[in-house]
Amino acid sequence: MTKRERFSPEVKERAVRLVQEHQAEYETQWGAITSIASKIGCAAETLRLWVRRAERDAGQRPGLTTDEQQRLKLLERENRELRRANEILRKASAYFAQAELDRHGR
Repeated sequence: MTKRERFSPEVKERAVRLVQEHQAEYETQWGAITSIASKIGCAAETLRLWVRRAERDAGQRPGLTTDEQQRLKLLERENRELRRANEILRKASAYFAQAELDRHGR
């Protein structure tokens, strides 16, 4: 695993499942998150983010699912590339049009 991703997907899924299963034993979801986070060795905020993502993916919370976020990111990247290509073509077209005018002017 890379430095950025210390926890495997299996550990993340298990931690989220533990929070969901034991949430009733605590006054708040945050209480369950802090307790379980300390047991698996991650920051409570990290586990909270995992839980929120799982809730969005399950349709229990509004927002984009993981798949939708990846698709949006891909489309935004493609959009940037197309804008760059269009700008290059626009400049090339203007350059060649000017060169054609210069050639006929002589």
